[in-house]
Amino acid sequence: MRIKILLTSIIGLAVVFMAIISCKDSPVKEQSVSASTDSMTLVKRGEYLVSFIGCDDCHSPKRMGPQGPELIPELRLSGFPQQGNVPPVNKDEVKKGWVLFAPDLTSAVGPWGQSFAANLTSDVSGIGNWTEENFIRALREGKFKGLEQGRNLLPPMPWMAYKNMTDEDIRAIFAYLKTTPPVHNIVPAPRSLQDL
Repeated sequence: MRIKILLTSIIGLAVVFMAIISCKDSPVKEQSVSASTDSMTLVKRGEYLVSFIGCDDCHSPKRMGPQGPELIPELRLSGFPQQGNVPPVNKDEVKKGWVLFAPDLTSAVGPWGQSFAANLTSDVSGIGNWTEENFIRALREGKFKGLEQGRNLLPPMPWMAYKNMTDEDIRAIFAYLKTTPPVHNIVPAPRSLQDL
């Protein structure tokens, strides 16, 4: 008889425990679903902003197609290819004030020298080990890799316009970029005009 009472009590407690856990009004479950939904919403917003503000224009390698430059999907947002080539630079035209772009727009030459679009993918050669604070500093202050003592970002990176975005928009872009497929690509360092 005691075993029967003990078993009935254990089963009753298990049923009550399961009911509490599976209850739809459980604050723990609500917080979990809400956090997941908020995170997905943030990433979706970031994806929209990255597409809308033109990050692909400079940060995605392209190949020539019938309509001109076309994104190479598997290299999207990976920056200037580490083995990439650019045509010879006419320094005389640059000295006259012209800014020149590589055919796929991932490199530019101007009075500052030659700059290369950064890898924005989630790989460690991109922004994989950046913190949100680094990313915010890069866009707000124009600092390379978002490092306080880093060099300034070079043209044509329009961080002066992006610094006016809301904190939430910058966080959304960062959240989305952290979900991109990693592309290992070490972008070359900028070169001075004299070195071209």
